[in-house]
Amino acid sequence: MVWVPLSPTSSDRRAPLRAPSTTTMSLEWLTDWSWSLDGLRDFIATGIQSFRDCDATALVAVACLLVLFVWYCYHVGREQPRAYTTVNALMQSAEANGVQNGFVYCQSPECVRCSHHDGLNQKLYHNLQEYAKRYSWSGMGRIHKGIREQGRYLNSRPSIQKPEVFFLPDLPTTPYFSRDTQKHDVELLERNFQTILCEFETLYKAFSNCSLPQGWKMNSTPSGEWFTFYLVNQGMCVPRNCRRCPRTYRLLGSLRTCIGNNVFGNACISVLSPGTVIAEHYGPTNIRIRCHLGLKTPSNCELVVGGEPQCWAEGRCLLFDDSFLHTAFHEGAPEEGPRVVFMVDLWHPNVAAAERQALDFIFAPGR
Repeated sequence: MVWVPLSPTSSDRRAPLRAPSTTTMSLEWLTDWSWSLDGLRDFIATGIQSFRDCDATALVAVACLLVLFVWYCYHVGREQPRAYTTVNALMQSAEANGVQNGFVYCQSPECVRCSHHDGLNQKLYHNLQEYAKRYSWSGMGRIHKGIREQGRYLNSRPSIQKPEVFFLPDLPTTPYFSRDTQKHDVELLERNFQTILCEFETLYKAFSNCSLPQGWKMNSTPSGEWFTFYLVNQGMCVPRNCRRCPRTYRLLGSLRTCIGNNVFGNACISVLSPGTVIAEHYGPTNIRIRCHLGLKTPSNCELVVGGEPQCWAEGRCLLFDDSFLHTAFHEGAPEEGPRVVFMVDLWHPNVAAAERQALDFIFAPGR
């Protein structure tokens, strides 16, 4: 059925088509109309004539449609992440027991993993929007997707890999990485093995005078002792410690993939005394790979990541993804001395340069 306009009278056959007024626009007129080329032509002609005649009803309808369109665009542009479970909610059960992945819950306001904030996903999304305004949305698709779906990603990950703070989707996952993954940095660290070892030995002499020398931190473990000496702690340089290891600190500046400008970047000397077991735990993110350069590696020391054991070797680097469930232990004899590694966080090789810049901005220390 094709709608045909009402025939004009003989005295007004040449008069142009006019939009029906409010009183004449009946339900019958609407239902009799069907889509066809002739009907579409007449509809467009009617709309044009309505504007010419300043038909109030048509103008109001168009104005309402424009307002709705503008509101829709604004709403989409301001869209916030979906209300999935936040990082804070994921860890409430651990907080209730005062334990987080086997560690005593530290409640430090400086710790990105231990300090939980309500609305973390909204905060990250705000940081991403601010970055995009200053620079560009180009290349931000994966980060945008990760932040929007963060709660779902963290909640649905298999138990073998569950980063506690931020998960970037679509990254290749494996517990250990080949040395060639970051070949330049691995070779640079290994060439400077003796330099780093020498500075560590100078530091470690202070343990003969007191139980915990200045600059060292003791970490909670089920058994034994685990000490760390940070040069970079969650993206922040520790000036006093860096001055005590100047050559090692300068070496960090020569690494091409070292994470130094966001809270996921660390560099430290890690010491396990004989008889120490580190409880199984997850790292905060999958955007990095952790590099261990063996400085002192007694027998019966192992690192287990994702259920796969590996041993350290002096002067050699071991690369792994600490967002996988992992643990370490030193079951050697007391006379063998501590297990010592120099630990530094490097970018995951599949995180693009534009993404690295954005993540540095989003997760800048203190932001």
